[in-house]
Amino acid sequence: MKPRTKFQKQVVSLSKQLAPISNTQLIWAFKNCFAHEARRLRNGTLTCLDCGHSWQEAHVFYDSLCDCTCPNCNTELVVIDTRKQKFTQKEYFEVFAVCKGFQVLRYFFLEKHCKAGKSAQLFCREVVQHWIAPDGKSEIMARSRGMSVIYYDVWNWSSDLEIRREHLAHRISPIATYPVKRFIPEVKRNGFCGNFHNLSPRTFFRNILSDSKMETLLKSKQYDLFRHFSIKRSKTIADYWASIKICIRNSYTISDASLWCDYVDLLRFFDKDVLSAKFVCPADLKAEHDRYMYKKQTYQIHKNREQERELILKNEKIFEELKAKFFGLEFSDGLLHVRILQSINDFYEEGQRLKHCVYTNEYFLKPDTLVFSAQIGGKRIETVEVSLETLKVIQARGVCNQNTEYHDQIISLVNRNAHLIRKRMTV
Repeated sequence: MKPRTKFQKQVVSLSKQLAPISNTQLIWAFKNCFAHEARRLRNGTLTCLDCGHSWQEAHVFYDSLCDCTCPNCNTELVVIDTRKQKFTQKEYFEVFAVCKGFQVLRYFFLEKHCKAGKSAQLFCREVVQHWIAPDGKSEIMARSRGMSVIYYDVWNWSSDLEIRREHLAHRISPIATYPVKRFIPEVKRNGFCGNFHNLSPRTFFRNILSDSKMETLLKSKQYDLFRHFSIKRSKTIADYWASIKICIRNSYTISDASLWCDYVDLLRFFDKDVLSAKFVCPADLKAEHDRYMYKKQTYQIHKNREQERELILKNEKIFEELKAKFFGLEFSDGLLHVRILQSINDFYEEGQRLKHCVYTNEYFLKPDTLVFSAQIGGKRIETVEVSLETLKVIQARGVCNQNTEYHDQIISLVNRNAHLIRKRMTV
């Protein structure tokens, strides 16, 4: 895309001044981004897929050797049993750089081609650059992509790095980051000390450079709130800022931001003082949340039935408009079965069975998340909320907001099937 603004033209000009990846960086990437393997045949012959050297391991029974060292290049290798001749690995590699006051995040696409008996060939191409100014303003330089339905990061290698509109393909999760990192002084001034708190570097830097409230959360060590407002856009930090300041002033650390925000919403519903430490800094957050949740549920039960019926019909239409293209989405690993909640009645039953606020707090009206029910043999185990922006699990709650023994397995299953959600988003 042709640069149009002064800022874009500056980024394009500076991008041409960046040095190509150095030989030292390339060697480090080759060593740390790929698996180093030795192919083993039935006769016990081992071949290093890095340098191509073959040798016979003496006095070792077949299947008893899991790893070894190549006698030629001294590389620690993982032994694989196969008759394949050719092997290919592809990964992303990240470099933190500084250029004329800009924080630059550079992403390289690496390919390693191995053939038994020959030295491995490594190819490295830069695909994306994130340019972030000291005020948080940013632009993306990237190659163009092929028109693939399934793979959104099929890069067009004949294209150049140009200004691009942001796409999912530009949100790269590299397998490794070069250890020699350079940062602009503004990110250190605004609270960065090396930890991204499970956020992408681009999101993290833009937050602390452009939003003083996010900077305050980071410096006051309210890390869960910082993560929460970085990825959950249906609730803005401004809606809770006055209450957050009360927590900071009273040295109250919020360890479960999602639950705390739901709790503040409940307090507002009952016209409680959300500027009072008595309410917003509870000693037992979960107990207070549940108490007000049950209170609201009781109130809802005693509302006018006709009004409730009309409201549900209205909300059902809104819900279908927001989420209809995701209806029927489900996946399983054999034991766990995860399916999307596709009606308001589903949300009601989920909330009643698991005794949490997925229905009470109207999660079905949130435009930027999906809610799934994780079940085993038809029994509801946990409710899972997924961000449509990051396609990552925001929270997973079992009975009374407790984690079950299947919690990590459920999150892993949902994250592994994020591509099914992304596929529905393009419909």
